Amino acid sequence: MPSLIVEPLNTQHFIMDQDDTKRNKNIRLSLEDTQQWSQSLERLLESKYGMATFRNFLKSEYSDENIEFWLTCEEYKKIKSSFRMSSRAKKIYEQFIKAESPKEINIDYHTREQIKRNVKTSTIHCFDDAQKIVYGLMERDSYPRFLRSDIYRTLLENLSADATKG
Repeated sequence: MPSLIVEPLNTQHFIMDQDDTKRNKNIRLSLEDTQQWSQSLERLLESKYGMATFRNFLKSEYSDENIEFWLTCEEYKKIKSSFRMSSRAKKIYEQFIKAESPKEINIDYHTREQIKRNVKTSTIHCFDDAQKIVYGLMERDSYPRFLRSDIYRTLLENLSADATKG
């Protein structure tokens, strides 16, 4: 079970993780914000706390490679240097794409082979097809499970109880 730190249980004050605790960057989370996560995966991922909660959920299921790959691709797209892009593309391929890689994502053979070719002359769009596939998998599979999870339901219940207490 992932660690979700709630301090104290009767407030709307939640701490995302130990790193944020060390930096004293606490996040105030409202019931309304949390309820909006159920509108779409996109809405969930737009929220810093939503993203962290979803990642913790996926880690608890030992299926966090998809969100890790998706986030890595988002960071990859921000790279400006062609040398850094090439180097990073190879690392992403080794970590997520290559068969039997440590965090191998579930993509079809055709997409895997296309990326293998793309990495040789890496561009910002190297991983687009795989990223779309992974997003679709999360949207259809992991995200609905997250919405039914104890993590999400307990968070909503705690925030709802806090809201009624005023």
